[in-house]
Amino acid sequence: MTSKRGTAAGTECSGNKKGKREYKAELSGLLADQTCRDSVKQAWKGKQGGQFGSVVLDSVPFPHGVIHPFIHNSEFLEELKEELLNLNFLPKSNDLYQFKQSEDLKNRREPHIKALRQVLFEDFRQWLSNITNVELEKTVDVSCAQYGYTDALLCHDDELEGRRFAFILYLVPEWSKSDGGSLDLYGMDDNGQPGPIVKSLIPRWNSLVFFEVSPVSFHQVSEVLGDEKCRLSVSGWFHGCSLERPLRCLDPLPVRSPHIPHDDQILYEWINPAYLSLESQAQIQEEFEERSEILLKDFLKAEKFQAVCAALETQSITLEKCGPPNKRCYERAHGDFPAVIGSCMELLRSEAFFLLLSNLTGLKLHFLASNNEESDEGEGPSEPNAGVPQQGASSEVPSCSGELRHWQHSYYTMIHDLDPERHEFALDLLLFCGCDDWEAEYGGFTSYIAKEEDEELLSVYPENNCLALVYRDKETMRFVKHINHKSQQRDANSPKHKGFWDFAFVYYE
Repeated sequence: MTSKRGTAAGTECSGNKKGKREYKAELSGLLADQTCRDSVKQAWKGKQGGQFGSVVLDSVPFPHGVIHPFIHNSEFLEELKEELLNLNFLPKSNDLYQFKQSEDLKNRREPHIKALRQVLFEDFRQWLSNITNVELEKTVDVSCAQYGYTDALLCHDDELEGRRFAFILYLVPEWSKSDGGSLDLYGMDDNGQPGPIVKSLIPRWNSLVFFEVSPVSFHQVSEVLGDEKCRLSVSGWFHGCSLERPLRCLDPLPVRSPHIPHDDQILYEWINPAYLSLESQAQIQEEFEERSEILLKDFLKAEKFQAVCAALETQSITLEKCGPPNKRCYERAHGDFPAVIGSCMELLRSEAFFLLLSNLTGLKLHFLASNNEESDEGEGPSEPNAGVPQQGASSEVPSCSGELRHWQHSYYTMIHDLDPERHEFALDLLLFCGCDDWEAEYGGFTSYIAKEEDEELLSVYPENNCLALVYRDKETMRFVKHINHKSQQRDANSPKHKGFWDFAFVYYE
């Protein structure tokens, strides 16, 4: 019987005693051309860009190449794609990404997967090692990923011990910029941090992108916007001696300040009276001490909350974009605030509010707060208008830092090793505004996880006029989940609401 597959790339090899068919994948013939290979090698060495047969090289913003076509026979890839889609894909989601990933392909026995593995691990590894003059180990990480609607992989540099080159082979339908899912490459700023996106590579069937993993190889997979297309790819890393990594730029510590003088009258002006009685505070404290978190609904008086929302919607507020993109992307209000916004910020920094938080949580955020460690008498919350500090009071002064943040499509924060707030006990406060019709599936919720664990401890979802209090220890980390494209429909239906706002404060004993 004559095979329909050509002998170049999708070759069936007979002669197997058990009657099993084996398939052989071959690289595009242009990669084997010695003249082309020498030109690519010389260009890579000189960090020059240009097209050399089927290879396009560029050194901006960091050295990378695109090979098209990569595999000689597209029919082989069609059957490879079928095998890949029959694998078990597991959804993966955390601060950095959301997509579906297969198990490691290194031990799969499907014939086309096995053939692709052979060509990647041997032929392409040797080709890449030759043109870059980098010795690459035979150990290769390789898996398959599916990105569907709203899936994304945010800004990162791929650096882990031993990773030397990254590669992505695309098995996508016809794809355009409007579908999202591009491989975006970041430039670097003067502080050695990722800056703006310099280049975007659109996925293309049977094209392979490779780049050198280095301290500057920051990239992302932009959010997939087409709801009927699947961005299927095979990707991984070749291993070798890592490049030397310079010290990372440290974030400055947030500015902390002690409370500002204010008696309890400010509480009665702003806060729902239900939260000001000593009985309700004692009940809240008991629940908080058991769970280390609580959500207080309708926290501000209705008229005050409406005034804050109106100011956020109609008055001019200066916003600055917060980065770098490998850590965060959102807007922070700064400069002069509208009067009612400034008054709300003042409330959250006031002495009376520090004492109220002490009564709600049992934390020592005010010198008048009862010390639960020293007394088991159950004295209950302190009166909010009690006296002045006495001599001999603790030299540890409770403090806070805080900001007004604006959130909309594509905004997020990520966990990072050098976060200056990660290694302390602290009380997080979030007060949400402008969250009408906000759905959990949009993202924008704050997720708490334990260090070195993927399992979520707690999620705080945006909800109008809700005050969230969460006590975190040194082993607890938090991030705001990437806000996806689904939020755009909500914004389109409510033009006055573009995203939402939160007052985000951190209090320290």
